[in-house]
Amino acid sequence: MERNLVKLQGFNIDTFTFDEALQYAEKGQVVTINPEMILSAKSNPDFAEIINSAELVIPDGIGVQLGLKILGHNVRRIAGIEFGRKLIDKFASQPTAFVGAKPEIIQKAVENLKKEVPNLNAVYVQDGYFKDDDRVLDELTAANPKLVLVALGSPKQEIFISKAKNLLPNALFIGLGGSFDVWSGVVERAPEIWQKLGLEWLYRTVKEPKRFKRIFPTLPLFVLKVFKEKFIGV
Repeated sequence: MERNLVKLQGFNIDTFTFDEALQYAEKGQVVTINPEMILSAKSNPDFAEIINSAELVIPDGIGVQLGLKILGHNVRRIAGIEFGRKLIDKFASQPTAFVGAKPEIIQKAVENLKKEVPNLNAVYVQDGYFKDDDRVLDELTAANPKLVLVALGSPKQEIFISKAKNLLPNALFIGLGGSFDVWSGVVERAPEIWQKLGLEWLYRTVKEPKRFKRIFPTLPLFVLKVFKEKFIGV
């Protein structure tokens, strides 16, 4: 299966359906891209290079789906948390690693996942509160997982993955932000109707008002930039 890429603000984004992306994902780096990441990468060349050299870039944020639609691309959003969960099922019998979140969060998340996926082979579990990347990279390499789920927040998780994938070229890596919080049961995911309407971000903002500063003015600014890209070409 070949990639069919489209450009949004200068970044490559895959146009796979959910099932196609799941089938395609075998090794390398999966980036779950959203407007915040795009705006951040516009001013961070190293981060931009990591995104554009990733083996798979899925449109996670509803803002990315909207941006692509403005440019004439009918690409459906692929929620990172759902994609990550399906990857766990796909790789269940193979060695899997979890990196990120608070110690109690990641332990509970893995515990809950093992109840859902009895044959889950978790060979490495490391919380996100480490200062020595080299130690974690060495331990990760020794564990030799085939799937690595990383929740360190962006761009930290993407930068970490870009280092790790060079050490484990046959493994699949994905950055999943706050997914471990949901899998642990500490954070409740938006009701299904909010998810279907693409308003999960709004639900979480209502539940966690501190997120407001993160969403605004990022989302409207992003949409304005996409309109500028469409009509002016920059």
